[in-house]
Amino acid sequence: MAEITPELVLKTMQDAGKPVRPGDVAKVLGVESKDLSKAIDALKKEGKIISPKRCYYSPAE
Repeated sequence: MAEITPELVLKTMQDAGKPVRPGDVAKVLGVESKDLSKAIDALKKEGKIISPKRCYYSPAE
């Protein structure tokens, strides 16, 4: 299984073109949602993603 990097998660979100749920990103990448949480937390801390509504994330502009 490929390592889940914040960059890979960010690219997947950008490709979606709309706010996505972590579970949707996990399905696209073929990984467990819980494995995604570390990457999402890192992206939030870096300010690279935002949460426009509850449980949805999108790349920061």
